[in-house]
Amino acid sequence: MKLEKRSTGAEDAAPAPETSPNGRKNKPVIVYIMILFIVAFLLMALSFLMHLRSNEEVIGTLQSSVTTLQELQESQDKNVQLQSQLDDTNKKAGDLQSQLDESNAAKSESDENTAALLALYTLQQQYATGDRDACKQTIQAMEDAGQPARLSKDAIGNVVSPAQRYQQLKEAVMSSQ
Repeated sequence: MKLEKRSTGAEDAAPAPETSPNGRKNKPVIVYIMILFIVAFLLMALSFLMHLRSNEEVIGTLQSSVTTLQELQESQDKNVQLQSQLDDTNKKAGDLQSQLDESNAAKSESDENTAALLALYTLQQQYATGDRDACKQTIQAMEDAGQPARLSKDAIGNVVSPAQRYQQLKEAVMSSQ
């Protein structure tokens, strides 16, 4: 028994694409898919290159910022060092000013002591010449200026101290009135 194959008109008219012996219909789909993969790969490569360029710009900006920060840090360190030097210099200036003030005070005291001794010498010369009125004026001027307190009370050898000599001259002038 032989089975006969019945054919319908639709089967005879166009064979199915899967059954094509040469695979002509499958090739265009594979080529299309490969082109899509290649385009997708190229787009990903282009995107990667754009991100790489963008990253290089950001890295350049960051390096510039780091350089600026380093320069700022160096400036701050230099500023701190200069501030320290300024503080040291101000301290030295203060010490020198203190020494100057002490020196000026010592000079002023020495000048006042010298003025007191000069007034005592003047008093002795006036007493030696017998000018009692001038002696009284000199004694009054010395008292007003506080010079008798500046005269030394220390005697040198057999010489009477300046303070004692002033008292002797004052008593002699006041008793001769």
